[in-house]
Amino acid sequence: MKRGLIVYFLCMLALVSCRNTKSNGDSETLYSGKIKIAVDESFKPIMEEELQVYHALTPEALITPIYCSEVEAMNLFLKDSVRMVIANRSLTERELSSFHTRKFFPESVRMAVSGIALIINKNNPDSLISVNNFRDILTGKITTWKELNPKSALGKLHVVFDNPNSGLIHYAIDSICRGEQLALSLKARKTNGEVIDYVASTPDAMGIIGANWIGNAADSTRLSFNESVRVMAVSNAEHVTPENSFKPYQAYLALKKYPLTHDVFILINDPKGALPTGLMTFLTGDRGQRIILKSGLVPATQPIRVVNVKDEY
Repeated sequence: MKRGLIVYFLCMLALVSCRNTKSNGDSETLYSGKIKIAVDESFKPIMEEELQVYHALTPEALITPIYCSEVEAMNLFLKDSVRMVIANRSLTERELSSFHTRKFFPESVRMAVSGIALIINKNNPDSLISVNNFRDILTGKITTWKELNPKSALGKLHVVFDNPNSGLIHYAIDSICRGEQLALSLKARKTNGEVIDYVASTPDAMGIIGANWIGNAADSTRLSFNESVRVMAVSNAEHVTPENSFKPYQAYLALKKYPLTHDVFILINDPKGALPTGLMTFLTGDRGQRIILKSGLVPATQPIRVVNVKDEY
């Protein structure tokens, strides 16, 4: 009798274990399950808003974001530790080849249009800069404020990025410096928020951050910027004037008038078409794109109304 009870107990235990395994591993759908995604830290403000709305609409889905550098995010993606990444770039041919050898076929899907924002201390009057001068700063050819403006009372330029492995640095190297090495004098903090705090307290600093970090949270129109710092206007022209210089307002990102504009991508590897695909559909759909519009960036899949901005320099 005791032996029979033991056998019965073991059978029930095995049955419960099988059910739990099935519920934990096989029940992921477009709208339910648990996954982790990797997000370039520069997109943290947007993704926090996106996920808050997504979780409210899809309560059976739990998305855990890992906010990190682009290098860390791509390492997680290539190792199959995550099946989705939000990044400043699309997949390279080498990365695609790595997936293809394992019979995976990931995609790069445009999610938004963003840009690099250049910020300075709010008491610094030198708010205009050319792309060529910015390139010279990044490569160490320009090291003082007087080289930008002979009348400047400031001394050495202190340039800070968000993170030494960030997507912003890779964009600067590839698109601005054209492969030329960055100056060793450039410094990195840990996050975009830390860069803003540093520039706000350092008169001769220049910060390089993601465009979605500069918005004024109190302004629902997104036509003003963070009041603790000053946002620089950038020109493609050699002779810089207020008329040919632009700040990273939404309209100028949309029209590509702002020179430091780039796309934001969803990198996804989801062969079963489960929860990562469901999240991607939300982010590129009407609700997800409206959140991007509200953030001050430009939606990739939705039409927008362009508002002209009159600015003070």
